[in-house]
Amino acid sequence: MRLHKIFGIALLLLFLIAHAHAQIFKGAAIGGFNLTQVDGDEVYGFNRIGLNAGAGVVLPLGEHWEISLETSFSQKGAYQKQQYIDSSRALTGEYNLRLNYVEVPLLLHYKDKGGLTFGAGLSWGRLVSSKEIEHGDEEIAYSDSIPFNDNDFSVIADIRFRIWKNLHGNFRYSYSLQSIRERTFYSLDKSNSWTRKQYNNVLTFRIIYIIDLLKF
Repeated sequence: MRLHKIFGIALLLLFLIAHAHAQIFKGAAIGGFNLTQVDGDEVYGFNRIGLNAGAGVVLPLGEHWEISLETSFSQKGAYQKQQYIDSSRALTGEYNLRLNYVEVPLLLHYKDKGGLTFGAGLSWGRLVSSKEIEHGDEEIAYSDSIPFNDNDFSVIADIRFRIWKNLHGNFRYSYSLQSIRERTFYSLDKSNSWTRKQYNNVLTFRIIYIIDLLKF
């Protein structure tokens, strides 16, 4: 299903719920960054830094519950510095993967009396571009692997806290529900090979500014 259709259906659902509960419809401006790795790529650590920015809407459902819908640009991938030098074959172990997504997260949140808001939900991401560099040179696209999937469906856990008035801090963890790609790896001497499925593994840190938009 296309991005605008998913967004439109979710937005319509929010409007219907808002009308039923006669609540304030809120808007959110969002900016921050991701720390990411790709599980299954033989590179370890949340070393890839990327942008996470967008806008969203928030619908309160009574005193403690609310629903949020976002549209955001999110950069994911993996990164590893030079690990060794094999001058005869120009190998260094360097790896640099950048995946750029447009994402639509939909979450249900619970607000406690202490000022914390806990959320959980799902996100659909559409891959808009990718770049993969190995051993200091750009890897020929998909020379030994299946291409990256155009769609990335992820599960999300989310914590939000008030910093000052309408300004909030936000920490989010997300993980792919299905593999984003499957790749075959080879030992340096090419005597062994193995195939692994790959998944986005993401830590997100953001600032969110929330304002009242409409009241039904």
